[in-house]
Amino acid sequence: MVTTTIGQYLIRRLKEVGVDTIFGLPGDYNMPLLDIIEDDPEVLWGNNANELNSSYAADGYARIRGVAALVTTFGVGELSAAAGVAGSYSEMLPVIHIVGTPNTKSQAEGAILHHSLGNGNFQVFVEMYAKITCAHTHLTHDTATKEIDRVIKQAIIRKRPGYIGIPIDLINHEVTIPELNPLNLTLPKNPARTQEVALQVVLDAINHAKHPIIMVDACVQRHGLEKEAIEFVKRTGFPTYVAPMGKGIVPEDLENYRGCYAGSITIEGIANEVKKADLIIELGSIKSDFNTGGFTYSIDQGKTISLHSFATKVFYADYDKVAMGEFLPLLTNALPKTPRVFNLGPRHRPAPIEAGTEITHNYFWNKIPEYMDPNAIIVSETGTSEFASFNLKAPKNAFFITQVLWGSIGFSVGAAVGAAAAARDRRVYLFCGDGSFQLTCQEVSVFLHQGLTPVIFILNNDGYLIEKLIHGPHRAYNNFQMWQYSKTLDYFGGHLERNLSDVSPAPVGVEALVRTREELEAAMKIVKAEPKKIHFLEVVMPQFDAPRELILQVQTSENR
Repeated sequence: MVTTTIGQYLIRRLKEVGVDTIFGLPGDYNMPLLDIIEDDPEVLWGNNANELNSSYAADGYARIRGVAALVTTFGVGELSAAAGVAGSYSEMLPVIHIVGTPNTKSQAEGAILHHSLGNGNFQVFVEMYAKITCAHTHLTHDTATKEIDRVIKQAIIRKRPGYIGIPIDLINHEVTIPELNPLNLTLPKNPARTQEVALQVVLDAINHAKHPIIMVDACVQRHGLEKEAIEFVKRTGFPTYVAPMGKGIVPEDLENYRGCYAGSITIEGIANEVKKADLIIELGSIKSDFNTGGFTYSIDQGKTISLHSFATKVFYADYDKVAMGEFLPLLTNALPKTPRVFNLGPRHRPAPIEAGTEITHNYFWNKIPEYMDPNAIIVSETGTSEFASFNLKAPKNAFFITQVLWGSIGFSVGAAVGAAAAARDRRVYLFCGDGSFQLTCQEVSVFLHQGLTPVIFILNNDGYLIEKLIHGPHRAYNNFQMWQYSKTLDYFGGHLERNLSDVSPAPVGVEALVRTREELEAAMKIVKAEPKKIHFLEVVMPQFDAPRELILQVQTSENR
């Protein structure tokens, strides 16, 4: 038997599943838990600027590590984080939200406490969170350890957030438990007979297909099946495409990788290839509006095999509980070891760079990959940058982070903090519009404080571009105060002597306002040469210039 405290037990379980940075903010109901975090040499406190940003950081961290945690205080803190946690639910990410709550005596008495609604109801916020988590609990001393295990396990298996409320007086409450065994995160086995039937049907379909293709999407990544998917792509030799949410899963240097398919906003040559397919094998598809070019996929279900997280569908037949994780390797191993050869021709690319001196989107997104490092993490803000990233030429082993489904503007800045903390050995490139940046700019302070060294691009087109394209291009509500963005690192203390004496401040590199292609390219040569510094580029673009993909998406949405 082992004696520990509930707070120590919780942190131990988080470390066990791979969490080494916990995001959030201090509040009077969670501070004893923060003591445990700060005193643990194996865990770093994220120290975010606000709760919403901390939830975005946890989301970004979970995309890299597979699970994340954030800590807020009761009521005001947890509700501030709710929009970010809801986004993690929407995008299928296991973020464990830990909320410090008032002591058990005050709750039992229905005391009117600060941060409450003043009605003695201390369950109202966990009831709200029940709608945006897959498992939730408010700990009691007798079941705390079991409930902690249950919520963490459910979140990781189901790829959704979990909620753990912990009263302040239980954080240091001692419990005696048996010797700790690792959490069992194994998925149930697929039903054998159903899987056998599904396998034979899929193999028959593959053998009869003359123009098969593979479509890879986000659920592959969410369930950690990238290696299995890539092996399947290699083994078949079939032309392979990614959906926008699946960008980066398939290495773009594979011979049979063909590009990003998103319905009517797809590059024409890629779209024509997909139209010719007589068999489409979908891996982990998410049929949301922006992921399908406004529901313009035009893919016949009668030609489609869909391998999903927890089921398989072959044409119009459902094979319940035949989960992709077990089924996909089985399918790959049943295929011939020699891949089929297809005369694919050159890969279709975006339009070439036009002549000129101003920084247009077509120029920018075609040019920037030349300066990116291998293993890059590319974080693209909702809207302009997100749509431009669909056809961005990816560096080798690049990892893409966007929020195509939830689409909360400002998400990218916090998400980049989380991604950078999760993979300090990889270079993070953050692309954010000026409007989105004004929502969550405070997290630049966290980059500096935590010694994180991303390359930050603020695309300044003087207003909310995507909103202007949708409605009201000249309306005042689509404009806002102009900032001196290129001075951001200075404003957030990048050069303050006090901050420079911290344990690991981020050294500052380029701080530039660039208006021409020549200025951008000169700055990027320095950025490329200084990978251990944080760089900040304000990129001035024409006010109504937009990526081709965004323009087509807006047109598609208008027609629905």
